[in-house]
Amino acid sequence: MNFRRSRSDDLAAREDPYNVTQASRIYFLPNLMTAGNLFCGFVAVIHCIQARLAETLPTGEYLNHSSAGHYTQAVWFIFGAAAFDALDGRLARMGGRESLFGAEFDSLADVISFGIAPALMVFFLILSPTQGYDIFRNIGWFFGFIYLLCAAVRLARFNVITNPLLHGDKKDTNKDFVGLPVPAAAATVASLVLFLIHLASSDKSLKVWAMALPPLMLLIAFLMVSTVRYPSGKAVDLQTRTRLQPFVLFLAFVGLMVLFKEIALLCTCLGYIFFGLFRQWRRPARLRAAAHHSS
Repeated sequence: MNFRRSRSDDLAAREDPYNVTQASRIYFLPNLMTAGNLFCGFVAVIHCIQARLAETLPTGEYLNHSSAGHYTQAVWFIFGAAAFDALDGRLARMGGRESLFGAEFDSLADVISFGIAPALMVFFLILSPTQGYDIFRNIGWFFGFIYLLCAAVRLARFNVITNPLLHGDKKDTNKDFVGLPVPAAAATVASLVLFLIHLASSDKSLKVWAMALPPLMLLIAFLMVSTVRYPSGKAVDLQTRTRLQPFVLFLAFVGLMVLFKEIALLCTCLGYIFFGLFRQWRRPARLRAAAHHSS
C-alpha cells in the first residue's frame, strides 16, 4: 500500500472546516487586506459625518474641506475598501488559506464599508430630514435602511451558500455571484454621488439629478437579494492569458477611467448592473435552445 500523500492532500487535511481550531485560524495577509477594507469603510463614515458638520457651519467648511470635499473623500475610501475586498479573497485562494473566520470577518467589514457608509452618505446628501428635499423629508431614513438591510441579508446568504460545511467534498463549478455583489452595489451608489458632485460644481441643478438616487438605491437593494447572476471574475488570476487586442483595449479602458473618472466609473457600474439583468432576461431563451439542441 502507498501511504504517501500529495501536498494538496496534506493541506486539505490541515484545513478541515469541521475543526474549530482550524476554521478559526487567522491568516495574516488575507485578513490584513480585510482590515484595510474595514479601515476604509470606517474613514468613509467619518467623512460623511464631517460633510454633514461642514453644512451646518457658517464657513461651509470643516477641517479645511467643504461638504462636497468630504463626500468626495468618502467615495474614494469606499472604492479603496472595494480594492482591499478584492485582494483579500484572491490572496486567500492563491495561498490556499481560506477559512471560515476569514469569510465571517470579511462580511462584517463589508457591512460597514458597503452597507453603512453608502447608506449614510446618501442619507446625508440627498435624503436628510433637515438638508434633503421635501419629498424625502419624512421617509429618507427608510430608503437608507432598506439598502442596508438588503446588503446585510445578501452577505449572510453568501456566507451560507458558500459554507464548506454544507457542500462537503463537492466543489461549486459556477463562478457567478447569486445576486448583485455588495461591493458592486456600494460602488454604484458611490460613483453616482461622485457624478452628482461633479455636476454640482458646474451646474447648480443638482436637485433634478439627485432625484435618481433613491429609486436607484431601491433597485440596487432588490438586486442584492435577487437570484440574478453576475460574473465574479474569480477565474482571472496571475495565470490568466490573453491576446494582444483585448489587452490593448483594457489599457485604453483604464486610460479613459483615469481621464473621465466621474462619468466612466458610473457607466462601468451601471453597465455591470444591467449586464446581469440582460443576461438573466436572455437565460430562459438560452436554456430552451440548449434543451432543443440536446434533444
